[in-house]
Amino acid sequence: QVSLVESGGGSVEAGNSLRLSCEVSGHTFSRLTMGWFRQAPGKERELVARMLWYNGDILYAYSVKGRFTISRNNVAGMSYLRMENLKPEDTAVYYCAADKEVPTDASRPDEFEYWGQGTQVTVSS
Repeated sequence: QVSLVESGGGSVEAGNSLRLSCEVSGHTFSRLTMGWFRQAPGKERELVARMLWYNGDILYAYSVKGRFTISRNNVAGMSYLRMENLKPEDTAVYYCAADKEVPTDASRPDEFEYWGQGTQVTVSS
């Protein structure tokens, strides 16, 4: 049973930073593609960033490119999302996701099998 537990959300003013963490257990972490998604009220869940396990390829949503950084620690079994220069439009519930297949894209929620419970990020202007 693969388990994902997020932490690090909170409320900040625009321009500030947060780092989200995702602790993974139940599978060989180094062989998991890790992703971060977010869902704002009334909107669909969307990709923020993902890192493929087999080649380290990283994909960012255009809206966060240059401000957010995804990383991972294979020894600790942790995925991170560093968010800088936060904007009110970044307000959402952020979810950590993982999958053990070998995707070529991994940009849609349905391509990820395992999910965390979500953590709220609120950015005020």
